[in-house]
Amino acid sequence: MNKWRYWLNLFLFALALLTISLTGGVLHLTHRRAWDYVHPRRAVRQADDTPARYGISCEEITLTTSDGLNLRAWYTPSLNGAVVLVAHGYGAMRPADIHALFARHRYGVVSWDFRAHGESEGNMCTFGYYEVLDVEAALDFALSRPGVKRVGAWGGSMGGATVIMAAARRPEIEAVVADSAYAALADELEIMVRAALLRPLVRFFAEQETGIGINDVRPEDVIGHISPRPVFIIQGLADNVVPPESGRRLYDAAGEPKSLWSEPFLEHMSTMYVFPAEYERRVISFFDQALLR
Repeated sequence: MNKWRYWLNLFLFALALLTISLTGGVLHLTHRRAWDYVHPRRAVRQADDTPARYGISCEEITLTTSDGLNLRAWYTPSLNGAVVLVAHGYGAMRPADIHALFARHRYGVVSWDFRAHGESEGNMCTFGYYEVLDVEAALDFALSRPGVKRVGAWGGSMGGATVIMAAARRPEIEAVVADSAYAALADELEIMVRAALLRPLVRFFAEQETGIGINDVRPEDVIGHISPRPVFIIQGLADNVVPPESGRRLYDAAGEPKSLWSEPFLEHMSTMYVFPAEYERRVISFFDQALLR
């Protein structure tokens, strides 16, 4: 009897150790995942990756947000009385090619590195919640420039979601193009964390780190507030970074005037590269009608 009790106790002790180890491992893994998402690795710009590469001159400027962060940015003055704000995606930095696209058509352009991205200050990404303050800093700068009468915004991926939320509360943004934006941040959790059992813990740690709830970032809930200002939604239907139905959900939630360009077989943020001439024609035509008429 004593021998059986000894082996039973030894088994229970080993089982307890295994359970503790597995629990600790899961907690460490999910905390690490949440930390990595909230503190993305910064992209490093190549020396020639500037608008000058495309024949466009610009000023290096610093934007200061209402919560005190300094953001590195480019500004090209307007030649037509309108400015386009350019907001990049998660883990990226201000895109020289998109900046140049609008400048070629005489638009003023403000493009910046979001907080915790590129060369800007900040060490925490909130996927659009506090990044709205970055858009507002760019908007206030643009409106302060001589001769600027109207402002629109282009955003890609996280940038698209963020400019939607910014425009919903700032009527000075008179037109929005959102390329490959997510309709709700909760959808991204399902894509970033494939194991369903781990999602609640990753969400918990991310919300604890940022102090915001995942349901505080839902562009589809506010896009309707932009109307009667126009919105243009672009979405590839083979997107594996945001749900492919995101574009349709944003379009359905938006008020008039609105337009949707969706292409089958195209992946995340690829429309502009697969159909560059068509992309330029459609986006510039949209802003021309919204901002220059």
